[in-house]
Amino acid sequence: MPDLEKSAAPGDPGRGAAPSEPEPIKAVPLRKPGRWIAAAAILVLLGLFIYGAATNPAYQWDTYARYLFDSRILSGAVVTLELTVLAMAIAIALGTVLAVMRLSPNPVLRATAWVYLWIFRGTPVFVQLVFWGLFPSIYRQIQLGVPFGPQFFELDVQGLQAAFTFAVIGLGLNEAAYMAEIVRAGINSVGEGQREASVALGMSWSQTMRRTVLPQAMRVIIPPTGNELIGMLKTTSLVTAIPLSTDLYGRARDIYGVNFQPIPLLLVTATWYLAITSVLMVGQYYLERHYSRGVSRQLTAKQLQELADAQSVVKAK
Repeated sequence: MPDLEKSAAPGDPGRGAAPSEPEPIKAVPLRKPGRWIAAAAILVLLGLFIYGAATNPAYQWDTYARYLFDSRILSGAVVTLELTVLAMAIAIALGTVLAVMRLSPNPVLRATAWVYLWIFRGTPVFVQLVFWGLFPSIYRQIQLGVPFGPQFFELDVQGLQAAFTFAVIGLGLNEAAYMAEIVRAGINSVGEGQREASVALGMSWSQTMRRTVLPQAMRVIIPPTGNELIGMLKTTSLVTAIPLSTDLYGRARDIYGVNFQPIPLLLVTATWYLAITSVLMVGQYYLERHYSRGVSRQLTAKQLQELADAQSVVKAK
């Protein structure tokens, strides 16, 4: 009988031959000279600006260095931080209440919240602060009691020296109108199924908002709230309308009103605002990362390494 087995010709893959691995692809990254040219141009322009600013006598850098850590400037920075924190605390608390009122099935609550937002979002914050500065002239006394009867409480507003308090109230009430819309957007971002499941478990509407919706809405609320906090820090410079001159900008204005050197004092103010804003941005980053856990599908390097180790253990078994 003829031999049915044929020897494999050179170059033909035999039945028992191991498949050859493909050669690795030598990828050559695409060169992008435009990036290097743009970066070089930006560095040149930045260097020219820094050199021009350093050699320009109008900036008065010696005065800038003398007042950068002045005790009056430092105390003004502390007052600015206090205004920012207290006003934002009022804004977040009141804004959350207003957002819940706007989403409430009660038409009276919805109408009340809408009127509040219409007034405070429709008028400039500087004008509102001017009114708060004139508050002792508009309401000289506040009385609480029975109409045409005995008075239980009486407050002499005109005799109060409460410019800081009026500044906090004015900033907080204005910011609450914007925080209400931010919180409402965060609440609306939560799926309707979450609310239905909470209702099915026997929760009331307020319990659903407090226990289910608001915790999940935080990842949407935090980023714009951080921006509003930074904006509030800079808006505190408008409290001169109260008038209040103990904040950062007010202290700098008082100093250059005496030495007639506004440029270096404004640079000192800008430096402190920038420093405080940078710290707030770092805090915002970590807060966003905390509330966004489990949202992104992108794995970290540590998670990828743990996944690779787990797969190697499974293959070894």
